[in-house]
Amino acid sequence: MQFKRVKRRVDGVLLLDKPIGISSNSALQKAKILYQAAKAGHTGNLDPVATGLLPLCFGEATKFSHYLLNADKTYRAEFTLGQTSTTGDSEGELTPPIAVAVSQSDIDAVLQRFLGEISQIPPMYSALKFQGKALYEYARKGIEIERQPRQVVIYSLDQESFDGVRLRITVKCSKGTYIRVLGEDIGRALGCGAYMSALRRTVTSPFVIADAVTIDQLGEMDMAQRDAALMPADVLLGELPAIVLDDDSAFYLRRGNPVWLPRQVMSGVARLYDSRNLFLGVGEMLDDGKIAPRRLVNHPDN
Repeated sequence: MQFKRVKRRVDGVLLLDKPIGISSNSALQKAKILYQAAKAGHTGNLDPVATGLLPLCFGEATKFSHYLLNADKTYRAEFTLGQTSTTGDSEGELTPPIAVAVSQSDIDAVLQRFLGEISQIPPMYSALKFQGKALYEYARKGIEIERQPRQVVIYSLDQESFDGVRLRITVKCSKGTYIRVLGEDIGRALGCGAYMSALRRTVTSPFVIADAVTIDQLGEMDMAQRDAALMPADVLLGELPAIVLDDDSAFYLRRGNPVWLPRQVMSGVARLYDSRNLFLGVGEMLDDGKIAPRRLVNHPDN
């Protein structure tokens, strides 16, 4: 006889340190089961070969997860020179190694070329969709789909070490950057080829890996400790200005009505709070001086 798992309401953001060898969705599902959560989602895919920071959103926080999709990120990457991979990383078929004759000055010069705005062609082994299917589904069948280049920004490339074959660097970059592709392009520029042999995400702005927990650590906690590890949903919106509403305005806004904000000079989107500093959601300033609700939090006491 099978028993249906009891699900409970869980709201908040968890910083998870994803282990190697599982997908972001698998990591999400493990955390969701531990929390017995009714609703959860992640905020940006990490490949199975990668480890590191994976913010997870539960319950009402999922309404605001898209704000992290535009966040800058920082990675520690290892590129192995002298070989290439069919997938750009260690999961693919590797070419036989060749001798690497690359000097430190060669590396310094090439890394400088990849700073700033660069063009990347997304890899076939990626979750990007074409006609409703992920590109990797086509790649596994040997089908090549034409991809358009995209512009990304590399803010910094700091070398950590180079032993003649393995190049380790820290990359701070904009959304949409493929570190695998960056490694392939660096290897091509060095004239010896390269593939990404390790990757760890350390920052998803404004969050850092030092504040994350592992799945094993989560499993050792009781439910109260797990709940205490959650951050409130509005941590996802730290770059938005905050507006505190009086009790009457908060009452009408929570019922879907635009409310008047005297002496407000801001425009755009803002975080909204009531007089008790309870997070209400996100609103947008209108031309007539009112603010309209755009995405509201459903509090248990509503």
